[in-house]
Amino acid sequence: MPVISYDLPERFVAGAVGRPGDRAFYLQARAGRRVTSVGLEKFQVTLLAERLEELLDEVLRRSGGEAHVPAVTPSELRDDGPLEQPVEEEFKVGTMALAWDPDDERVVIEAQEVTEAEEDAEVGEDDPAIAVLRVRISAAQARAFAERALQVVAAGRPPCPLCGLPLDAEGHVCPRQNGYLG
Repeated sequence: MPVISYDLPERFVAGAVGRPGDRAFYLQARAGRRVTSVGLEKFQVTLLAERLEELLDEVLRRSGGEAHVPAVTPSELRDDGPLEQPVEEEFKVGTMALAWDPDDERVVIEAQEVTEAEEDAEVGEDDPAIAVLRVRISAAQARAFAERALQVVAAGRPPCPLCGLPLDAEGHVCPRQNGYLG
């Protein structure tokens, strides 16, 4: 499969489809009428958002504030809209990589298709059988992406006030209700 590339897409978001506790998570990029959706796990969404924030903060710190990296999400870039429909998964994400392109002041995100021998593969490896989504976005778009991604993850099942595990709609067997609350 080829590398699916987006350079400054109109939209790049993380989103979820389904009910809390049974959601499928996606990265979705759109440029014009072209839309690409790739599936990933909830923890991958969280990690990507957290690493993006860390990357942007580090670029800002190292540049002494000279890089065009906003400290917070610009309000005009906040995106709370649903994923583009229909959501058609191109592939399931395995490995992801982040980079900062100092020449263009862009964040580069690569999401590689999961493979059976993933531990032997590297992101960007020239294997035509492995699909890669490569998205280049501005620092401001990256802040907006990270903010939304963390909100999407947090919108799941509420945590149990005793144990912190997610509450299920069918009920919750709390491990702290065995008489021990310490």
